[in-house]
Amino acid sequence: MTSTEIQELILEIIQDIDDEADFSDLDPDQPLRDQLDLDSMDFLDIVMELRKRHKLQIPEEDYPRLATLNSCVSYLTPLLHDA
Repeated sequence: MTSTEIQELILEIIQDIDDEADFSDLDPDQPLRDQLDLDSMDFLDIVMELRKRHKLQIPEEDYPRLATLNSCVSYLTPLLHDA
């Protein structure tokens, strides 16, 4: 997957979790939870959806690496390079 595809994947998962999510002012370098008012359960839903869709096992200690859209892309790129 390309960086753009991974970014679209993350936004698609968030949209599935919160159909009212507004990405118009999204800053890819700011925490997603703050910008989109995601709670800890929403964040876990994102992680679980990545597991379901792409068989990714993301260790809890790596969760902070998924804080922003850009950090998600950076973290997931090597994991999804063959997807």
